Amino acid sequence: MPAKKLARMPPLVFPHAGHAALRRHRVDLPGHVYLVTATTLARQPFFGEFAPTCVAARRHLAPDVCRDSRLLAWVLMPDHGHWLVQVGDGDHLASIMNRIKSATARAYNEEARRTGALWARAYHERLLRGDDDVRGAARYLVANPVRTGLVKRVGDYRSGMRCGWGIGAKAL
Repeated sequence: MPAKKLARMPPLVFPHAGHAALRRHRVDLPGHVYLVTATTLARQPFFGEFAPTCVAARRHLAPDVCRDSRLLAWVLMPDHGHWLVQVGDGDHLASIMNRIKSATARAYNEEARRTGALWARAYHERLLRGDDDVRGAARYLVANPVRTGLVKRVGDYRSGMRCGWGIGAKAL
């Protein structure tokens, strides 16, 4: 008995493929905290250089970067960064991330005497749903240099890490 031929299905076509499609349905919730991850351009280890990384990290503290949003903690790894961001009223996560990436790239480039893009265009965010989620994300963030083998203890990673608490989350 001859095998039955399956009809060839046309390939699936997604009209809005790529990162733009993911951003299309993002919703920012004021007052909520997000864990955000972004990579450097082509995963280049820019933040392996101590001095320009420190200069870039200090830009996180500038009032023009977060405005009425809050940056609770961050870490700059050699080829990516993690941030805990609490979105303020009237702000949007995409705008916050644009300001963070722009400010850190400008500071880094000036110190390293380079030009051009530093960050990849996209980022990944995860909404954190309570103090327990925020604490877990903060632990993940600050332990990242240890987990990846860059240092033996959290306190040894000085070039691009800062934590600031004040949203009701208890100590780590």
